[in-house]
Amino acid sequence: MKPVRDPEAAARLQRAFELYEMAEDLMRQNLRRRFPEENEDQIEQRVLVWLHHRPGADIGDAGGPIQVRRVFE
Repeated sequence: MKPVRDPEAAARLQRAFELYEMAEDLMRQNLRRRFPEENEDQIEQRVLVWLHHRPGADIGDAGGPIQVRRVFE
């Protein structure tokens, strides 16, 4: 895989990473407000659960019918 040399593409990717980190930080703040009695380990566990389960996207992000994809050997 070749490295990305386009500065504009690299900047967009950097912004995407920053937005991801910001979303995690915002969720941590939200969880601390909702569960003030929990310690940081419990909050981190809730963040992990949130990252692995996205309500409303149980079958994917796109609308429309579900399509089965096959892997050809």
